[in-house]
Formats: sequence, structure tokens, C-alpha cells
Amino acid sequence: MVSRIVFKKLLFIVALIATGPVLADGSLNTSRETTLNAAPATVWKMIGGFNHLDVWHPVVVASDLNGKGDVRVLTLGDGAKITEKLLSHDDSKMNYAYAITESPLPVKDYVSTISVMPTEGNQTIVKWSSTFNANGAEDAQAVETISGIYEAGLNNLAKHFNN
Repeated sequence: MVSRIVFKKLLFIVALIATGPVLADGSLNTSRETTLNAAPATVWKMIGGFNHLDVWHPVVVASDLNGKGDVRVLTLGDGAKITEKLLSHDDSKMNYAYAITESPLPVKDYVSTISVMPTEGNQTIVKWSSTFNANGAEDAQAVETISGIYEAGLNNLAKHFNN
């Protein structure tokens, strides 16, 4: 009987790991970061503009601002479009937050933050995190998709700054 209870607990833990982090409200989250060999101000200059994602993310081929400059429409390499709304932008703290309003991605209620933080040796940590709900996909697939987007962008930054 004890081994059966232990087995059920292990299955529960494996299920939690497989689906990704789940917050108390039931939403999902993911976060990725990288350390770059550059000063925070230099990194922020490249990634800090809300309309700069096409400059450093390898999948984004165009970024166009609409509205009052607080809505961007990203065009991906396959022609798909993602519309995002800027929620906050703080140059002094080197971060901004945005929400996806229209997208082919398997998520809804998506809110993300990109932040730049100094670390030892005049290096910089870039952190990209979000909360969201799966939409038309399993939780694990939604987390994997968003994590993959973050990894592609951060890996590209690392190639640029960590030569």
C-alpha cells in the first residue's frame, strides 16, 4: 500500500513537470534567460525598443507599429502575423511588458515581460517571461512553443554578443 501511494505521488510530480509550471490561478508560465558579454545599456539599445523585435529575433522578419505606437504587428518568416499591445515600457529599469492580442500561437491571455539586468563582469542578463493559457493545444505544447520562441531569440542575442 505504501509503495502504491509513493507511485501515485511520483506520477503526479511527473505530470506537473510535463505540463510546465502552473500558477495558482491555473494559468501557465515560462521563463528563459541568457547572460551576454555586453553592458546592459548596449543590450537595451538593441532590444529595448518595442518595435525592435525584428532586429534581434531570427523568426521575425518585420515589425510595424500601429495605433499610438503601442501596438506592433510582427510578420514571421512563414508570413504569419502576431499583434501585440505594449502594456508598460521603462527605459530606466530596462524592461517592457506586452500582451498578444491576435496570434496563430496556441496561447491566449498571454502577457510577457522582457528585462535587462546587470551582472558581474560588465555582463548582462536578459530575461523573457510570460503567463498565458493554452488555446487549442495541450498545456505542455503551449509551454514548449513559447519556450522555443524565447530560446530562439535569446540564442540569437548570445551569438551576437558572445562572439
